[in-house]
Order: sequence, then structure tokens, then C-alpha cells
Amino acid sequence: MIYTCTLNPAIDLFVEFEDFQPFVVNRSINEDYQANGKAINISFILKKMGIDNTAMGFLGGFTGRYIREVLQEKGIATNFVNVPGITRINTFVRAKEKEYKIVNRGPKIGHAEETLMLEKISEIKAGDMLFVSGSLPRGIRDNILVEIARISKQNGFYLVLDVSSSRLLDCLPYEPYLIKPNDEELAALFKKPVPLSEAEIVHEAEKLLKDGAQNVLVSMGARGAIFLNKETAVMCTAPVGKVLNTACAGDSMLAAFAGSLLQGKTIHEALPFATAVGSSTAFSSGLSDLSDIPVLMKQIQIKELEYKGGY
Repeated sequence: MIYTCTLNPAIDLFVEFEDFQPFVVNRSINEDYQANGKAINISFILKKMGIDNTAMGFLGGFTGRYIREVLQEKGIATNFVNVPGITRINTFVRAKEKEYKIVNRGPKIGHAEETLMLEKISEIKAGDMLFVSGSLPRGIRDNILVEIARISKQNGFYLVLDVSSSRLLDCLPYEPYLIKPNDEELAALFKKPVPLSEAEIVHEAEKLLKDGAQNVLVSMGARGAIFLNKETAVMCTAPVGKVLNTACAGDSMLAAFAGSLLQGKTIHEALPFATAVGSSTAFSSGLSDLSDIPVLMKQIQIKELEYKGGY
């Protein structure tokens, strides 16, 4: 079974105005509500690929009920921990080619709810896969990531991590199956200036492999993506298009990449497909519907990188 865990989910409200002025009533010309959260996005993309999965995380109040209902309407099973308070609503305001991003804190999670979440994760069995992605809510310390990694090693399930916390490095001794930093997060982990060159990305990602990660996928936005494991290092370019939404592109790429491997595709098949799906989302107002993937893949080039590996 495939599981996704979003510890700090949200409803994203996108509103568009012809103009946006202070101290007056600004009436929108367009609005859209989307159940969101990085691992929730992964659930949606996996389902579009025909891969059943169960979404986990913390949900509270009427907004939490909305997220659960949307997931279930899409045929995605849910196993959330209910928490006091209201799951946050983030607001993205666009007017006159400017965008204002309002990201709220969300509810504070108590010790009892955290314990219940870890108990649910402890029920995941050997051979299953768990995606943990996104930020942490108030009340949850980042050592929960290390505890989840420990449980994955103990139980024998595949752990996929996409988190910006530096505690990611402390998860590596538990040999997570796949980690997906973007190029800026990779630089931050090792206190390197951005932008990193291709060679620098390979060099820094090698450190993650040496410390325990089994596979590393680095998203690079318009530059494409690089994948490494102990045997190979591969890069593919990204297709060109008008970028409308970068926030969910990395989630889409990760879901499409891991999902492709689950469906039996090789690395050389999975990486271009995943890059196309990430780009498709970036070129859309929401998550990709996958309809333009064959066209986008025609623009993508893939190449082997100079790499010793084998340690």
C-alpha cells in the first residue's frame, strides 16, 4: 500500500482582481479553492496515474472536513488524525501581474495527536511506501522526521522524504528510499551559495548517498532534474512554457517519479516523465491533468553525468 503524510495541510484560496487597493472593498473577478499540502498533492497525482493510496496527516475543523471530502471524492482513502482548531487557509492574491502570498500558521498540534500519528505510521508494513512531505505545524518539533525514519527502518517500509528541515540529515542513517531536495534546499543543507552548478549538485547529493539515502532526486526548476544513486547519475532538461504555478511542481515531479518506478519503469523512463509532469503543473493553474505529457516529453533531453559512484 502507498501512503502520503501531510503534517501541515491547507486549503489554498486563489483570488484574482483587476486592481487591489487598501481600505476599500476589492471584489474578485475569479476565485478557486484547492485542497492542498505537499503530500496531498502527491496523493492526487498518484491517483491520476492509477495508483491507489491513502492520505494521512492532521486535519481540524470545517476546513479539514473539506480536504477530507475532496480526497474521498477523488477515490483517495483517508486516515487523518483529527485535531482541535481549524486547518489553515492560505490566500494567493493576483492583481495587475503581481501576486501576494498569505500563508497562515494553522492549528497547534498537541502531544496526544502527535503520538496518535506516530502510532498510525507504526502500522505501515514492510514493502509499503510512505511519502512525508511539507512543512511542520505548530507544536510539532522536527525530530518527528527522525522518528518516522526510525520507524521506516524498523518496519521495513520505503520512506520518501521531501522536507526542507535540516533534520533531514539526521534521517539518513535510517536509509530512506528516496529524498527530493530542490537545488536551493540542497545548497542550504550544506551551506553552499546558490545557484549550484550541475557538478556541484552531483557532489553535494553524493554526500546524502554516502550518509545513507538510497536514491536522491534533485529538482532544478527550469533547468530540469538530476537523479543519483550508488550506480548512476542522470540529468534531464525541462520543457519550455509559461510558468503559472511553481508551488506544486516539485510535488508533481516526485509523485510521478516514484509512481513510475512503482509501475515498473526504469530510471531513464521515469525521470523524463516526472520532469514533464512537474513542468505541466508549473504551466497550469492547478495540478497537471497529465493530458499534455506526451507533447512536453518531446522537448526533454536526458543524459548520463560523469559520476564514479559505487561507494
